[in-house]
Amino acid sequence: MPQETYRTPKLRDISVNERPQERLEAHGPQSLSDTELMAMILRSGSKGRNVLSVASEILQQASSLNGLLKWSDAEFKKIKGVGKVKALQLVTIIEICRRIRDRSPVSEPVLDSPDLVADYLKREAEELEVEKFWTLCLNRKNRIIKKVEITSGTASNSLVHPREVFREAIRHGASAVICAHNHPSGDPAPSAADIKVTRQLREAAKVIGIDLLDHVVVGNNRHDPKGLGYYSFQESGLL
Repeated sequence: MPQETYRTPKLRDISVNERPQERLEAHGPQSLSDTELMAMILRSGSKGRNVLSVASEILQQASSLNGLLKWSDAEFKKIKGVGKVKALQLVTIIEICRRIRDRSPVSEPVLDSPDLVADYLKREAEELEVEKFWTLCLNRKNRIIKKVEITSGTASNSLVHPREVFREAIRHGASAVICAHNHPSGDPAPSAADIKVTRQLREAAKVIGIDLLDHVVVGNNRHDPKGLGYYSFQESGLL
């Protein structure tokens, strides 16, 4: 006897009140789960799989909606039921969401503690697979004037020269700066190179007359033995 192939129920076989489109029309988008929202974008499944099943697999593979920010069309095409056109539509929607998020007008925050610095950079840092170094240019009240990316690369070659850091601070009229960089591994413990460049920055700040308030290494709570998700040179007494 041939082995029976498992098939998920077709969407039309699901109760009308449980179908995403009908729920959307009756109760609005806030009533839909993440899976149902994804299903509304996909519109259709594949042979033997309904659209909710495909949407569920995408979110399971990405871990969350936020995880989709890292996906390319290649990741989407690995999901059975997502072809080239759907994959390109999905990455287009994600890029629109990213641009809306990044361009939303917000009041620039006051960064007067390392946890606030870490929170300010966390969303961007979580999406990175390479190490980046930023200069946060501040006014006299520690409100950020400008965030400037100084370098971008791997963990072994992303060290920064003080000249680059303070050139940007002078250009933007900063009274003080906070330096920050991410560790893609998630462990924010500083390396020997991190400590060396912080000492160089500290000495350069004294000569130039712009305060270096802190150097913060951003990781994540899961991989930080201390559970903070960041390391502060100022808190650790190294500044």
